[in-house]
Amino acid sequence: MKILLLSAYDAVSHRYWREGLVEYFPEHQWTQLTLPPRYFSWRIRGNSLSWAFGEQALLNQAYDRVLATSMVDLTALRGFVPALARIPTLVYFHENQFDYPASGNEYQSVEPRILNIYNALCADRVLFNSAYNRDTLLEGAARLLKKLPDQVPPGLIESIRARARVVPVPLPQSVFLPAQAQPGPLELVWNHRWEFDKGPDLLLAAVTELQRRYVPFKLHVVGQRFRSVPAAFAQLKPLLRDRGQLGCWGPVESVAEYRQLLQRCDVVLSTALHDFQGISVLEAVAAGCSPLVPDRLAYPELFPESCRYRAGEGEIMALVEKVSQLAQMKASGDRLPVPDVSQLGWPVMKAVWQSALSAN
Repeated sequence: MKILLLSAYDAVSHRYWREGLVEYFPEHQWTQLTLPPRYFSWRIRGNSLSWAFGEQALLNQAYDRVLATSMVDLTALRGFVPALARIPTLVYFHENQFDYPASGNEYQSVEPRILNIYNALCADRVLFNSAYNRDTLLEGAARLLKKLPDQVPPGLIESIRARARVVPVPLPQSVFLPAQAQPGPLELVWNHRWEFDKGPDLLLAAVTELQRRYVPFKLHVVGQRFRSVPAAFAQLKPLLRDRGQLGCWGPVESVAEYRQLLQRCDVVLSTALHDFQGISVLEAVAAGCSPLVPDRLAYPELFPESCRYRAGEGEIMALVEKVSQLAQMKASGDRLPVPDVSQLGWPVMKAVWQSALSAN
């Protein structure tokens, strides 16, 4: 099968998914077009212009499928390149624009959400990485459509729902590793983007309370870092350093070293306000970490209640209580709970993705 794969905002998680598909489906002939993950507002609206008039020859070739991320301006691209409109098309939603926490610094535009709706309506199949992602898009789209002044056709949400399917991003075999927990205090790893939507303020508050209670722990704070970093990180590092609780700090450049860090840790911690699948947590669990995640977002579909802390009011204390319990379990020699996530590995998920790619 000849597949045109379009990733208009090729962020780390999008590249992870895209490269996995190409690696695990060598029997298909892939043509890939990607654009760098910067200038968000321009990228999501300008990708059709960039590609239609910069990649004419490539886009007008014969393909059996088009697989596009939700960031692709699919309706405009099909208008510019009519040949694409005749090819069965799947749109993959890594995230949706209806469930992103507001920092207060955003330029408020409805256009990204309208683009989500248009893409979902013009695709033959609509794929989501989690049920949470699907449901928040459908609910958010329904609310937005109700606010529009007139001439909104009925049945739009039902049309999207009928063509929607949940197909998670699979985990490569390289992340499934034996745990190598070390003696000593509980070792936690927080391995997320250093941005406000990953909850650094909650992390700081939890660490402060854990120290107040003299809970023994060591914390590794790793993950992708950008030019602008939330202020919580500048406060967090000296707190940990002064108590001798600071582990790795900042991005781990070597993949092998990062995997080894996950194997050594006891717990992978999430304080996220925004996560549609939580690949970084899943990778850590595949390496033997016990997940400690909020009872919200996509996490209830991934992990049992014993691995989640109460969200909402009292969240910080709920998180601290869970960490305290896990620290006591380790001190007592008890095994920490590590859910089996092998069902999300490529050996299982390849058949699921093959079915999705082959569906008419």
